[in-house]
Amino acid sequence: MKDSTNNSASSAEKERVLTALQSLVDEDFPAALATVRDPQGNTTSAVAGTGNLETGEAPPLDGEVRIGSNTKTFVAVVILQLVQEGKITLDEPIETYLPGLLKGEGIDATKITVRQLLQHTSGLPEYTDTVPGETDIFQIRDNYYSTRDLLDVALSKPAAFEPGSQFKYTNTNYIVLSLLAEKVTHRPLAEQITQRITEPLGLTHTYYPGPGEEDIRGTHPHGYHRNSQGELEDITRKDPSEAGGAGAMISTPSELGTFIQATFNGTLLTQDSIAEMKKTVDAGQPERGVDHYGLGIISTSLSCGGTAWGHAGSIPGYTTFNGVGPDGTAVTVAVTALPSAIVDDPNNSVEKRQLGLQAVDSTLCNH
Repeated sequence: MKDSTNNSASSAEKERVLTALQSLVDEDFPAALATVRDPQGNTTSAVAGTGNLETGEAPPLDGEVRIGSNTKTFVAVVILQLVQEGKITLDEPIETYLPGLLKGEGIDATKITVRQLLQHTSGLPEYTDTVPGETDIFQIRDNYYSTRDLLDVALSKPAAFEPGSQFKYTNTNYIVLSLLAEKVTHRPLAEQITQRITEPLGLTHTYYPGPGEEDIRGTHPHGYHRNSQGELEDITRKDPSEAGGAGAMISTPSELGTFIQATFNGTLLTQDSIAEMKKTVDAGQPERGVDHYGLGIISTSLSCGGTAWGHAGSIPGYTTFNGVGPDGTAVTVAVTALPSAIVDDPNNSVEKRQLGLQAVDSTLCNH
């Protein structure tokens, strides 16, 4: 284990972070990284485990990782900024902006609103159970999928339910929102994330990979996934296009903490937009850390009382968890495998996922 902190961090806090990370490594995650960022921007970062199983090298402090579905919060912030600019209306049907795009069995784009896409109540079918789905990720790691490819897979299936009638976490929603952002601005999503979020916040290690970009640009721990022989194999290099606007981005624990703080402290959004973002629906999955889902954001109840706002993200090789507590402190934890990759039965990974959520909870509650 190693740690790096500013001078204002207490040794007790450093020890708490290291203990939380070591508990993840003890449960077979190859490496764990974390950053605690207080409301004044002071950070405490730490790592545990092995960053490269082949060489035994330690993980880099605050290294770049694939952040999976934390990408959704970036997309949601872009959409809400466009709402502020009068380019999008939350309760307008998506058909208004993307006419003729969403068609299929039981799918009526005149009844699906922008808000329902953001909060996963649209009823659109999921594409990720087919791409990559049951396919061996190592066989398709170099495959490039366009947004249109992903949408075609989704729309080949019937609607899951009537728009607005229930919640179902569905990556397809954020593929459509990516297209919405591009349609109303006439600019690529990656450029908008850069100009609207990462550049204003000074985030130099947070980015949406370019088309065909398979490597992680900066210093990073290696990511691992279970192969067909049941062993952990390096999956660091891969094309993340199958995740698109639902999960393709890369960041570091400290920069993800900066972003999630800025989402709620008025730096990126108006108070009205933040209030809209916090209007949640019952997600009904507390065991997965999803009590209630807002507009690209999750609220979870802390063990010490109060609510944390954040998200989590999973993509082969990496899982990230983050949250902002009631006092504005942000915690981000990253591990270098999916919970399903370090258990014998991939369908029984909830317990391993809870470990990451517990690390965020314990750090926020003891801060």
